[in-house]
Amino acid sequence: MSKEEIIINFDEVSFDFGIKKPILNEAKFTVRRGSKITIMGQNGAGKSTIFGMITGVNKPESGEIHIGQGLSIAIARQVIPRAEMDMTVKEFFENCFKEKIYNIDPRMDAVLKIVNLAAPADRIIKSFSGGQQARLLLASALIQDPDILLLDEPTNNLDKDGIEHLTKFLIDYKKTCLVISHDSEFLNAFTHGVLYLDIFTKKVEQYVGNYFDVVAEISARIDKENRKNAQLAKEIQENKDKANFFANKGGQMRLVARRMREKAEELEEEKVDVRREDKTIRSFIIPTPPDMNGDIISITSFSMIKNHKPVSRKANMVLRKKQHLLLTGPNGIGKSTLLEALASGTAKGATITEGIKVGYYRQDFSTLNFEHTVHESLLEVMDEQIEENLRSTAAGFLLAGELIHTKIGSLSEGQKGLVAFARLVLQKPGLLILDEPTNHINFRHLPIIAQALDKFEGAMILVSHVPEFVKQIRIDQILPLDK
Repeated sequence: MSKEEIIINFDEVSFDFGIKKPILNEAKFTVRRGSKITIMGQNGAGKSTIFGMITGVNKPESGEIHIGQGLSIAIARQVIPRAEMDMTVKEFFENCFKEKIYNIDPRMDAVLKIVNLAAPADRIIKSFSGGQQARLLLASALIQDPDILLLDEPTNNLDKDGIEHLTKFLIDYKKTCLVISHDSEFLNAFTHGVLYLDIFTKKVEQYVGNYFDVVAEISARIDKENRKNAQLAKEIQENKDKANFFANKGGQMRLVARRMREKAEELEEEKVDVRREDKTIRSFIIPTPPDMNGDIISITSFSMIKNHKPVSRKANMVLRKKQHLLLTGPNGIGKSTLLEALASGTAKGATITEGIKVGYYRQDFSTLNFEHTVHESLLEVMDEQIEENLRSTAAGFLLAGELIHTKIGSLSEGQKGLVAFARLVLQKPGLLILDEPTNHINFRHLPIIAQALDKFEGAMILVSHVPEFVKQIRIDQILPLDK
């Protein structure tokens, strides 16, 4: 096979989740051998669905998908399924293959080295941090040595070193790779082209070039189409005005009026259906309870992980109203474990003032009941269950229409994140605990979320590996777990 050969071809492919949820409508695109392609689109547009169609998990309603004969495919998923959390590292990697692999140990060692993770074969998967689990997900795809590598949000939970390591690997990678990500700097380092899923037309637009070139090209095209439409709208109005003028004159002038109306109709047909940009969530605030005074949380000691063992450290931190704390440290040091203990009230050395309501955003969304609908999930956290408030908040997070009656487990990861934020708004917490709140979220929403967190009037504890996001939020104290 030549390097230029097309190895993935979607030919007028249509797909939907039930009658009311079309995802693709006669989508067409191709991927050539050895190319590195980014898949872009709004949360819920169907990016992960396309991966499912490439792997054969999802079958098209119509059209054809051609994958090069004999080519192997592996996917690094966004999250480790709950059923695999109790496996050992070795069992987790063995589970990647249909048949028994006799040289699994050296292959494990090789891929763990690539993702820069020390992971003993007998360690249980759920004992790893979110960032370490992200590396395990990547390694689980690499160990299969596929011809086509699919990466679904691979930078989620990764610290700076992890992202640098992954970026270098992809730059040097010789095989075909398709990536879903919202991390623009990461994508621009290796992307050859972009497939853009338009959530409105359900089509796939194909662009060539690095990520920033493509984003600029899309913006320029939209500006040009808007200008053309504005000019046509002006001409259409002029023709309609003339038609009305001549129609009132009677006689031969009515014929001129008819021609003017026909000309206006022709111009209407020339108008371009401009691709509507991704919707962004509405600006929001996370309200706090009234009459909140004094200390909200005090931390005199905390536990962190050193050489795979918990170690206690002393601290002297008190958070009151409008005070925001950033926890820092590399993957695996115990940030998520500490946040979970703080949120559940089981952290030794930490005291949350009685009566303070805690809003907790978990990076794996395990605080959400996947069997609940969006409506049930939001209703669950409301003190006053006013339907109008629920629906207005949901709509602000793009959770309107059919989505509000969709089960949480059927949502995309990005939509689960929006549900988690909507719950915080309705919950009105005094203490906000946030573990990687940018994961899976469309980049267009991030400035709005950052603004809401910056203005949060209660106490806040944040973990985030995205410096651009953190810069937009007022941080009063930093607790580096590795210092």
